[in-house]
Amino acid sequence: MKKILKKILRFFAVKIVPKYQPEIVAITGSVGKTSTKEAIYTVLASSFNVRTNIKNYNNEIGIPLTIINAKAAGKSLIGWVVVFAKAIGLLIKTDKNYPKILVLEMGADHPGDIKYLTGFLPIKVGVITAVAPVHLEFFKTLEEVAKEKGSLIKALPKSGFAILNQDDKLVFEMKKNTNATVLTFGLIPQAEVRASEIAVSHEVDYKDVSTIQGISFKLNHKGSVVPVLLPSVLGEHLVLTALAAIAVGLVYKINLHTIIESLKTYEPPKGRMHIISGIKNTLIIDDTYNSSPLAAAKALHQLSEINLDKHHKKYAVLGDMLELGSYTEQAHQELGQAVFDYKIDYLITVGEISRDIVRGAVKAGMSKDNCFNFKNSLEAAKFLQDRIAEGDLILIKGSQGVRMEKAVKELMAEPEKAEDLLVRQGKEWQ
Repeated sequence: MKKILKKILRFFAVKIVPKYQPEIVAITGSVGKTSTKEAIYTVLASSFNVRTNIKNYNNEIGIPLTIINAKAAGKSLIGWVVVFAKAIGLLIKTDKNYPKILVLEMGADHPGDIKYLTGFLPIKVGVITAVAPVHLEFFKTLEEVAKEKGSLIKALPKSGFAILNQDDKLVFEMKKNTNATVLTFGLIPQAEVRASEIAVSHEVDYKDVSTIQGISFKLNHKGSVVPVLLPSVLGEHLVLTALAAIAVGLVYKINLHTIIESLKTYEPPKGRMHIISGIKNTLIIDDTYNSSPLAAAKALHQLSEINLDKHHKKYAVLGDMLELGSYTEQAHQELGQAVFDYKIDYLITVGEISRDIVRGAVKAGMSKDNCFNFKNSLEAAKFLQDRIAEGDLILIKGSQGVRMEKAVKELMAEPEKAEDLLVRQGKEWQ
């Protein structure tokens, strides 16, 4: 049934796109796809009629549904008939409000996923976020991951634009595989859209977690240097997200002031380095949407960059990282090494696999007395409730299957706002 559904939805997408001729901005990468998609949508929506994927509609089913502007009907036959009727309606009549631009996140869990999508979608702008060891049970090497992601860039026409992360060597090398115009972003001096002087922005000029209001940086482009603020966001890697969005805005010739102002309203998807007030006047960095070695290391780096006085402590609450295949043990031990290197005060791990994070941290030199492991995230949260003190900073991260958002809900100052602030709060997850 899924194969039949896939063919029907592709048929409608192939008919609808040529009729309405929306320009397609496609985003892929091992990490940061959804955050980047949302940032690009925020920038483009300031000047154009734009639509983007909802939820996790980033595959052969979800992308045609985005084109139709319909939600998946699950196992409901009647529901799918309604979806098909909506698609037929778009073909019979003309929707004058159909978007000028579609911003589409493209996932690639298996070899050939990107090529399938670009096979029926004319891409104008292709954005690659990063190449990292994710879904390695289906890709044997990082080079294979890069080849899959690079399929998006290969598919671009000469009139298109490739937006590439120059900090990532495997991504930057993709410029060789396209005749499209290449625009790079990153933190290194060679990047065309570059960030410098990245800092945690405070409402006041002393370091107190209660005054943190986001990340600020200087944007460098063609000799101009402009300040940018991302309110309610923590994470240097989200600066890269903003840079990618700025680059796409420049492709569409949006005024730089307009781009920067629009980014002030940008909020990354739930569970991506969100700042949430915790009990006892603590601060939680909620990064619970998912986890991978690269993303977890970046989150720890950001935790280390926030200055606290000696009386306040930093907690890294880390769950299992899943779908890493033979790299699993090594990846978790390397993350433990990072916890020690970044001078995190306490390590709390959740899940059997995450015991290797503790092993890596202790092997590196961290005290066993400062490391703890729990079977599930609720146990970890209850332990922390008694241990944390005012002014402490808590990073919480783990793969989707570990459900680390449950720990956030237990520790947040206003749990009644969980549905609005946290991931996986719908009935299907309870």
